[in-house]
Amino acid sequence: MPWLQLRLAITPDQAEPMEDLLLGLDAVSVTFMDAEDQPIFEPDLGTTPLWSHTHLLALFEADADPQTLLAQLQQIWPGELPEHQFEEIADQDWERSWMDNFQPMRFGRRLWIVPSWHEAPEPDAVNLLLDPGLAFGTGTHPTTALCLEWLDGQQLDGLQVIDFGCGSGILAIAALLLGADRVVGTDIDPQALEASRDNAQRNQLADARLPLYLPADMPAEPADLVVANILAGPLVSLAPQLTALVKPGGRIALSGILAEQTEDILAAYRDAFELDPVANKDGWIRVSGVRRDVAP
Repeated sequence: MPWLQLRLAITPDQAEPMEDLLLGLDAVSVTFMDAEDQPIFEPDLGTTPLWSHTHLLALFEADADPQTLLAQLQQIWPGELPEHQFEEIADQDWERSWMDNFQPMRFGRRLWIVPSWHEAPEPDAVNLLLDPGLAFGTGTHPTTALCLEWLDGQQLDGLQVIDFGCGSGILAIAALLLGADRVVGTDIDPQALEASRDNAQRNQLADARLPLYLPADMPAEPADLVVANILAGPLVSLAPQLTALVKPGGRIALSGILAEQTEDILAAYRDAFELDPVANKDGWIRVSGVRRDVAP
């Protein structure tokens, strides 16, 4: 069954009242999208920022009458309606479509990320089976790819690791499959911890090898290696804590950082770490290095 979609070009202050009106007119869903490719990075906690030029997409059942909907909206909307148009959207199996587009991906020499419903292309490789659920991390984003490639290049046998901001658990599980003895995972979102736990079980990893904590509950025990794929702002503010979690001589890898934020990260970590050359992928970077025994 096809759907009727109403697209409106709105400003941020029009978003909430327009959404309420459209839901009152029996819209099945209302979503917002960027109209001019204006990325929003690091929004304030507790906020849902919108772009200065936003498209609101309201989805209605196929038998809804466009003219009737438009007349009703014009009656209750104060002032002139924003620029708008109706579109017919073909029905499809959205879950199936998404699954078809998520294919196995190789990172580095040994590591493959394999959707749990897909056959592993190289059965003898290091295959991480992943069901991303709410898409906490699938390997498709450049920052995740940078961290996975880095982990694949490390000698992890027998190491203790911390995944700070573990999301789906993709980095923690990769570290374990690549030889780490134990990984502590932490995230501010309880749903992320649940996703990590599910994916660990999918890869037949015992709970004892991947203990998961909210940040306030995580033991402050230094590890041989720390990986944190979060955002530049938190990485700067958390620099003392993350540094303390790395043993002297241990390694750290940081990502979730835009190229223009490189110097902020380097300034926050260069005193405590002998830093490697910065890795760049599609405008995102990874900073890594070895913890000094004594700061210079």
